[in-house]
Amino acid sequence: MNRKKIFLLSIMAVVFAARPALSQDQMKGMNMSQVPVVKAVCILYPTSGNKVTGIVIFTKTDGGVKVVADVQGLTPGKHGFHVHECGDCSAADGSSAGGHFNPGKMNHGAPMDMMRHEGDLGNLEADATGKAHLEFVDLMIKLDGPGSVIGRSMIVHEKEDDLKTQPTGNSGSRIACGVIGIGK
Repeated sequence: MNRKKIFLLSIMAVVFAARPALSQDQMKGMNMSQVPVVKAVCILYPTSGNKVTGIVIFTKTDGGVKVVADVQGLTPGKHGFHVHECGDCSAADGSSAGGHFNPGKMNHGAPMDMMRHEGDLGNLEADATGKAHLEFVDLMIKLDGPGSVIGRSMIVHEKEDDLKTQPTGNSGSRIACGVIGIGK
C-alpha cells in the first residue's frame, strides 16, 4: 500500500472514531433513514414580493421537541406558522410546499391541542420592528421515524392563524418558506 492510501485511511479512521457511535445492536437492520435525529434546522426565505427571513431550530428534548424561531421582516402582529407537507419552496408564492403537514388526518387546531395537524404551530407575534421570537416544546413533532418533519417545509403566513378555520386557520398568503433539514 502506498503512503497516500495509508494517509487517507488514517484520516478516515480518525474522522469515524470521533463520531458518536451506535452499538452493533442499535445499527442492526438500520438504514440511514432510521438513524436518530436530535436537531433540525430551517432557514426561511421570502416568497416573491416579501422581505421575511429567519431561522427555526428543532431540538429533541426529554419532553418533546423544542422549537425556537427567530424571524424578521414581518408586519407587526400575529402570523400563522406551520410545518407544510412538501419540502419544496420552488414556487414564487410558496404553494409548492403543499398543505399543512397532517399525517394523522386531524382537523386544524392550536399547538396546545392534542387533536390537530402535526404541522399546526400557531402564530409568531412580531413586535413594532417586525421581529418575532417564539420558543416552546411541542409534543407532536417528530424528528425521525414515521411522521418526521425532516424534509418538510416551514411556512410563515401574512395573517394571524385563527386556530379553528378548516383546514388552514384562515392565515392568508405565504410570505416565507424554508425546507427543514437535519442539523448538526
